[in-house]
Amino acid sequence: MDTAEEQPDEEIDEAFERLLEEGRDRLERPIWTLLPTGLLGGIDVGVGILAYLVVKHETGSQLLAALAFSVGFVALLLARSELFTENFLVPVTTAVAEKGNWGRLLRLWVVTLLTNVAGGAVIIWVILVARPDLAEVTRETGEHYAELGISAKSFMLAVLGGLVITLMTRMQNSTDSMGVKIVPAILFSAVLVGAELFHAVLDQILIIGAAIAGSDITIGQFLTALVWASLGNVVGGVGFVTFLRLVRSAPRVEDERERSATA
Repeated sequence: MDTAEEQPDEEIDEAFERLLEEGRDRLERPIWTLLPTGLLGGIDVGVGILAYLVVKHETGSQLLAALAFSVGFVALLLARSELFTENFLVPVTTAVAEKGNWGRLLRLWVVTLLTNVAGGAVIIWVILVARPDLAEVTRETGEHYAELGISAKSFMLAVLGGLVITLMTRMQNSTDSMGVKIVPAILFSAVLVGAELFHAVLDQILIIGAAIAGSDITIGQFLTALVWASLGNVVGGVGFVTFLRLVRSAPRVEDERERSATA
């Protein structure tokens, strides 16, 4: 009976240790490592977008296209690339536990976001040159997100987007099994795209694609979508999932802070 009661606490401690270890690694990466990692993250998402556009073009089904998109998140996981919204739970927990620097957290967010979008922009251009038949579906999809604008609806779509991906990260960090980690990568990325949630990287790549395909989207619309989606993603990922995770692990966080103070 005692063993059964202690097991959940042991699993929580192990998961917390994994978070701190990975968080320290991410926060301490030099800029020349962050840049290619972020660019590759955008490229991986771009591959998922290619699958999404092909299936959407051929079938017209948003749900089937969303399932096809999941190949991009599986690539992110297996290639150990990095996505902006994957950096909410892990490095934030590390910073709160005083095992990492808040300035480095901000650097990680900014560099990853910009390089994700840059890498994805290159890939969407390549896609449209290689497959001009996908221009129309790209334009329609990108315009949808560009026209969301600033509203309660678009912000809540962004909040949900950040929440979904951070929950995916939380589930993946609860295990060491790569096979198990692939399951939430497929399921949650399909939810993100199938529900047409607002994501700071994915949707900005699609907006860029729409512009390349001939849409009259303005730079102002692009920047508005980028900032608004990013803010909503942070609120959803940090304000909901990460905060509650930290509350649950409060004793461990306090222990780590005390160790840092006496070190």
